[in-house]
Amino acid sequence: MTKPLVSIILLNWNGYEDTLEALESLYNIDYPNYNVIVADNNSTNDSIEKIKAYARGDIKVETEFTKYQDNKPIKLTVVKEDEYAEAIDNTSNDNEKKLLLIENRENYGFAKGNNIAIEYTMKYDDPDYVLLLNNDTIVAPDFLTRMVDVALTDDSIGLVGPKFYYYDYEGSHDTIWCIGSVVDLDHFPGHHSIMEESDYDLTLPVIDCDWVSGAGVLIKKDAMPENFLSTEFFFGCEDIDLAIAVKNKGFRVVTVTDSIIWHKVGMSRHRSSTFKTEYNHIKTNLQFIKKHKSNYYYNLPKYFYQIGKLYFHALLNKF
Repeated sequence: MTKPLVSIILLNWNGYEDTLEALESLYNIDYPNYNVIVADNNSTNDSIEKIKAYARGDIKVETEFTKYQDNKPIKLTVVKEDEYAEAIDNTSNDNEKKLLLIENRENYGFAKGNNIAIEYTMKYDDPDYVLLLNNDTIVAPDFLTRMVDVALTDDSIGLVGPKFYYYDYEGSHDTIWCIGSVVDLDHFPGHHSIMEESDYDLTLPVIDCDWVSGAGVLIKKDAMPENFLSTEFFFGCEDIDLAIAVKNKGFRVVTVTDSIIWHKVGMSRHRSSTFKTEYNHIKTNLQFIKKHKSNYYYNLPKYFYQIGKLYFHALLNKF
């Protein structure tokens, strides 16, 4: 039986080193029916040329996680944002790997940058599922098979996430970063990991939760919101907002604990933490809570107290 078609989307912005490692791991998966789309958010370095060189086979990617695959050249198609008018044959198979590179005109952020690729694939590929994958991730060869197999067990499953390990946590590669999360609008930042809860059995093969990280999330076509990811947020929370929209449509959100992705946590956002990044982080989380909490303004003093307490403890931990 033919497996459902999955469109895998990676967003790149000046991060070709990570993107190439992610691609090398993707082209080694055991799933038989997928296509890969890289949406480049108007990179200002030589990301485009590096991706082209990788597809030709001129750049060999070998790391602790990836062994270079003799499947090059990869059939590469490059298009400009909004300058495609027909479907592009982009489905990889055992004999030929393929890649579609969409060059966005601006750095649109996570939501709009991904939406451009989602809009293309939903219109021309008509996939059964869309997988959003951070470019700073590495996937296990069977990660997608395990996610799709669980999704197919229940038509009400709309979002599927994996178990995320840190790419490197003090030398360890099997330390959990994320395994699903809870929405809690009464406390800033409005969400937290299920690892902080005692009500979840983390040994179960499938865990129902409120949301799964957008660093690697499988979205069922029928569960996809009409406008895809919300562009209200530029600095996070798009994945949480997505999960809420999917749940409001009556679908389940689950984590598949034997599907493994390694994440270089914070590579794109926190290469150097500054006051501006922390300010944007607070602003975006408050924006998210405001959207979904009916008595937001009544609770605003409480949120500011919680923010102060959170950052005071963070400051103390530095000394």
